[in-house]
Amino acid sequence: MNAEPDAAREVWLLMTDLVLENTRRREVSDALGMSFGRTRAIRRLAAAPMSMRELAAALGIDPPNATVVVSELEAQGLVQRRPHPTDGRAKLVEATRKGKELARRADEILATPPPGLAALGEDDLDTLRRLLNRSR
Repeated sequence: MNAEPDAAREVWLLMTDLVLENTRRREVSDALGMSFGRTRAIRRLAAAPMSMRELAAALGIDPPNATVVVSELEAQGLVQRRPHPTDGRAKLVEATRKGKELARRADEILATPPPGLAALGEDDLDTLRRLLNRSR
């Protein structure tokens, strides 16, 4: 049985408030000294090297903008470009050791749940986890 559309909308708005209004993004930007958008790029590249086109798609930005982002991160020693192993026309971008450390710091901050979520009991958290996994 499906939930009423109004109930689903209400729950979705509550979830987006919980995630989007969370102060963790600002904490990450302050701790790392860069915009959260740049931090997103570093975190993606620390997880796995990507082509410029893949990075642009993952970040939801245009490829020319991804080039600007990568150039800035490269100038800071956080990423490096290298030839793509199978596509001679493309470059692969990967996080450097310094970039991976920065991504790890960002992940530590982002993994800290907001107080309202941290205050939930184990049963409530198990239920929430089960429901969120089911809605994927």
